[in-house]
Amino acid sequence: MRVTFLGTGGAVPTTQRGPSAFLLEREGERLLFDCGEGTQRQMMRFGTGFSLSHLFVTHLHGDHVLGIPGLIQTMDFNDRSEPLAVYGPPGSKGHLTNLIEAGGYRPDFPLTVREVRPGAVALDGDDYEVRTFATEHRNVSSVGYALVEDDRRGRFDREKAEELGVPVGPKFGRLHDGEAVELEDGTVVEPDEVVGDPRPGRRFVYTGDTRPVDATVDVVDAPDLLVHDATFAEEWADRARGTGHSTGREAAEIANRAGARRLALTHISSRYAADASPIEREARGVFDGEAAFVPDDGRKVDVPYPDDE
Repeated sequence: MRVTFLGTGGAVPTTQRGPSAFLLEREGERLLFDCGEGTQRQMMRFGTGFSLSHLFVTHLHGDHVLGIPGLIQTMDFNDRSEPLAVYGPPGSKGHLTNLIEAGGYRPDFPLTVREVRPGAVALDGDDYEVRTFATEHRNVSSVGYALVEDDRRGRFDREKAEELGVPVGPKFGRLHDGEAVELEDGTVVEPDEVVGDPRPGRRFVYTGDTRPVDATVDVVDAPDLLVHDATFAEEWADRARGTGHSTGREAAEIANRAGARRLALTHISSRYAADASPIEREARGVFDGEAAFVPDDGRKVDVPYPDDE
């Protein structure tokens, strides 16, 4: 799993940071979260390509959606035929449809727009799901998203299997798949004798613009990467409260409660165009996980499995 941060700035873009957007690549599939103005150019600039299958919108403020019409038209110009699903919070379907069809334009490839309520499963994949959770942002319908992979099979203990007399070959695979096997002497070896406990998959959470909320903590336990609103440093805490945003310190406190492994601080106000280190420094001062950081546009972050060294 890899995240490419395409836009890490706040409502007003700067020469260093574009509006909100990032791409998550997983097992050959690409998911786009938010799509601020200029996202398609960022995708070209940072080499992600346009072959995404799902677009998840947190809310309808312009810095999160104004890149959608251009991106979809570019996909169409490139003779896209694969379907695209767009997801948004309650009440967003009509607005998103109008945005996509601006100027009377309609794409030739299949496109669906779906509203997703907080506490639901927006996308039920083969071995993962994208869940929604309630966020709190300045008089607008908004949701966050959590990508949660299914548990993986436990580790296969080859040495134990050989001690029990299981011959090297297909029976190893059957045991690992959860099937008991019978040996030549009639002994039956059960999977739990040679296979460890299930191992967790990867867990990723994105809040979009929000105040600190309990739902971010509750949506999934111990995310491997939490991408959280950190628009301001503590010097502008009152401004954060008034505009429905979070400070770096508040984001870190939520990350601690969630048990996050790493914390990415995004939606950086243009006030910090020259130097976002105050936000990062304050978050690092209270974060209990491995790393808290403000990513630059174009940064790629791998999300390993929790048990990887």
